This record gives sequence, structure tokens and C-alpha cells, in this order.
Amino acid sequence: MSGTKLTRRGDARRASLLDAAETVLVARGNADASLRAIAEEAGVRVGHLQHYFPARADLVKAVLERALDRSLERLAAATGPRADPADVVAVVLAEQEDPRLVRLYVEIWALAARDDDVAEVVRAFYRTYVAQVEAFLRQMRPERTAAHCRARAETFVALVEGAALMRSGIAGRRSEETDARITEQAVRLLRDE
Repeated sequence: MSGTKLTRRGDARRASLLDAAETVLVARGNADASLRAIAEEAGVRVGHLQHYFPARADLVKAVLERALDRSLERLAAATGPRADPADVVAVVLAEQEDPRLVRLYVEIWALAARDDDVAEVVRAFYRTYVAQVEAFLRQMRPERTAAHCRARAETFVALVEGAALMRSGIAGRRSEETDARITEQAVRLLRDE
């Protein structure tokens, strides 16, 4: 068997294990996401799981990195050279429509509060997130200073990330009127109005 086939098979197994870990994290929360529970979900032995992820922390970190990378990929696709700010906001807010993804992010934030390695993954995600929004603002308004664009990008991220708590039902009830206001303010930040 060629090395490429082995690599693809290994990548597929690794992805399958990450899928199982994500399912367990979302369904049971971090406290009940043991290696045994994840291996059971994946239909493998714990030893097989540990072949790919020697420690639980390695597995959880990989799940988080993959989830956060997906979000950044969606943002990058939305912020192309001819992107409309309203479309960018729609893409970002659409992630909050997926209850599974919201539950995963809640677990990520809770883990980051207690685990320095996870916190660094989350900080790296938000640094990249802000940088992508800042780059979008700079392409829209090249006459603005870097500091100005950075502040608007940070405000945009704070607004939409904070909105997730309300829109998801965790901290309040979602309403069409509030959604309209959040969207309006987020678009204004991106248009630099």
C-alpha cells in the first residue's frame, strides 16, 4: 500500500475520531467527555484513540482547533475583495443558528477559562478573527488608519460574539427586532459609518 493511501486513511480515521469527540463534547459537555466515552462513540478501543491522540488534552485541543478553523474559513470566504458587509454579517451570524455549534463554543469558552492550552487556542482564534475583519475593513476603507480599523474590528467581534449568548437562548430570548439591531450595528461597523 502506498504512503499516500496510508496517509489518507490515517487522516480519515483521525477526522472520524474528532467527529466522535465533538459529538460527545456537544451532547455530554466537557466534564463527561472521557476517552472511553469518545472511543465508544467512535466505535474503537481507547488504545486506538490514544494512538492518534495520546492524551485527552490532545484530542480536545484538536477538536477545538478544527471547529475554530472552520469558522475562520467561512469568514475568509465571506470577506473577499467584493464582499458586501451585510453578507459578511449574515455569514457570521448564521453560525449562531446552529445549536450544536453554539453548544460546542460554550464548551470551548468554559474550557478556556480553566485550561491554559485551550485558552491559547481560543486567543489565537480571536487574534486571527480580528485580523481578518481588520483586513476587510482596510480593503473597504484604505484611507483609515490601522489603529482605527483594528478598533472597529475588535468592536465588531465583541458585538457578534456577545450576541451569540442572547441569540442562542443561553442568556436571553432571541427576537427579530434584536436580530435586526445587531445586524444593523454590525453592518455599520463594517461599512465604517
